[in-house]
Amino acid sequence: MEKNPWIAVLLSFLIVGLGQVYNGQILKGLILFICAIVTGLLTFILIGWILLPILWVINLYDAYITAQDINAGRL
Repeated sequence: MEKNPWIAVLLSFLIVGLGQVYNGQILKGLILFICAIVTGLLTFILIGWILLPILWVINLYDAYITAQDINAGRL
Protein backbone atom coordinates (compact mmCIF):
# COMPACT_ATOMS: atom_id res chain seq x y z
CA MET A 1 0.00 0.00 0.00
CA GLU A 2 1.35 3.44 -0.94
CA LYS A 3 2.53 5.59 1.95
CA ASN A 4 2.73 9.36 1.76
CA PRO A 5 6.17 10.37 3.10
CA TRP A 6 4.89 13.81 4.17
CA ILE A 7 2.06 12.29 6.20
CA ALA A 8 4.64 10.05 7.89
CA VAL A 9 6.78 13.12 8.67
CA LEU A 10 3.76 15.07 9.96
CA LEU A 11 2.72 12.22 12.26
CA SER A 12 6.29 11.86 13.52
CA PHE A 13 6.45 15.61 14.04
CA LEU A 14 3.40 15.42 16.30
CA ILE A 15 4.38 12.29 18.23
CA VAL A 16 7.76 10.56 18.01
CA GLY A 17 7.29 7.11 16.46
CA LEU A 18 3.81 7.70 15.04
CA GLY A 19 5.14 8.02 11.48
CA GLN A 20 6.81 4.64 11.84
CA VAL A 21 3.52 3.13 13.03
CA TYR A 22 1.82 4.69 9.96
CA ASN A 23 4.48 2.99 7.82
CA GLY A 24 3.66 -0.36 9.42
CA GLN A 25 6.77 -0.52 11.62
CA ILE A 26 4.96 -0.73 14.92
CA LEU A 27 7.86 -2.08 17.00
CA LYS A 28 10.23 0.60 15.71
CA GLY A 29 7.61 3.25 16.46
CA LEU A 30 7.15 1.99 20.01
CA ILE A 31 10.91 1.87 20.59
CA LEU A 32 11.30 5.45 19.34
CA PHE A 33 8.39 6.57 21.53
CA ILE A 34 9.91 4.95 24.61
CA CYS A 35 13.30 6.50 23.79
CA ALA A 36 11.59 9.91 23.53
CA ILE A 37 10.04 9.44 26.96
CA VAL A 38 13.38 8.45 28.46
CA THR A 39 15.23 11.37 26.86
CA GLY A 40 12.38 13.64 27.91
CA LEU A 41 12.91 12.53 31.49
CA LEU A 42 16.63 13.14 31.06
CA THR A 43 15.91 16.82 30.44
CA PHE A 44 16.06 17.14 34.20
CA ILE A 45 19.79 16.81 33.63
CA LEU A 46 21.66 18.41 30.74
CA ILE A 47 21.99 15.34 28.48
CA GLY A 48 18.25 15.20 27.76
CA TRP A 49 18.28 18.68 26.22
CA ILE A 50 20.91 17.43 23.80
CA LEU A 51 19.50 13.97 23.01
CA LEU A 52 15.80 14.81 22.60
CA PRO A 53 16.18 17.08 19.54
CA ILE A 54 18.61 14.60 17.97
CA LEU A 55 16.15 11.74 18.46
CA TRP A 56 13.30 13.88 17.08
CA VAL A 57 15.21 14.71 13.87
CA ILE A 58 16.25 11.08 13.36
CA ASN A 59 12.59 10.09 13.85
CA LEU A 60 11.44 12.55 11.14
CA TYR A 61 14.12 11.46 8.67
CA ASP A 62 13.43 7.76 9.24
CA ALA A 63 9.67 8.16 8.74
CA TYR A 64 10.19 9.96 5.41
CA ILE A 65 12.83 7.56 4.05
CA THR A 66 10.90 4.48 5.15
CA ALA A 67 7.73 5.69 3.38
CA GLN A 68 9.76 6.27 0.21
CA ASP A 69 11.31 2.79 0.49
CA ILE A 70 7.86 1.22 0.93
CA ASN A 71 6.57 3.03 -2.14
CA ALA A 72 9.62 1.96 -4.19
CA GLY A 73 9.14 -1.68 -3.13
CA ARG A 74 12.40 -1.86 -1.19
CA LEU A 75 10.57 -2.76 2.03
